[in-house]
Amino acid sequence: MTPWPEPVERVASFLRATGAEARIEEFGVETPTAEAAADAIGCTLGQVVKSLVFMCDRAPVVALVPGDRRADGGKVAQHAGARRASIARPAEVVEATGFEPGAVAPFPLERVSVVLVERTLVRHPIVWAGAGSEHHMVALSPRELVRLTRGRVEDLVRESP
Repeated sequence: MTPWPEPVERVASFLRATGAEARIEEFGVETPTAEAAADAIGCTLGQVVKSLVFMCDRAPVVALVPGDRRADGGKVAQHAGARRASIARPAEVVEATGFEPGAVAPFPLERVSVVLVERTLVRHPIVWAGAGSEHHMVALSPRELVRLTRGRVEDLVRESP
């Protein structure tokens, strides 16, 4: 068996240490976007968790939103207690999370103090989030996602047209 890349092993170690009810799966295709992940997994786009890094008044905040929805920066800023929120640049994503853009896992995030979870994610029995590389995803219940991230469940997405 080939060892996992370091970022994936970091996620796996965190899951083991926390006694998480989750499983990491490796895919033969890259899953850097929600669409690619849903296709590889064979799940709905709404079950794929996008781990978005926002800079809220210069502090990193992670917003976890379903793949079929768009985050609302104003709502993210409001829930983070910030004046404004902007999508982090690639270097800021790496600095804040230790993961490359397209492979951001929702945990462990030692440099991020605020994690927000879109409320519509909790309607699914299982969701899939990045696990540290473009070939690895983690499957878990939304309840477990909230527990592991110590996230706050909020309304974070734009209203559908």
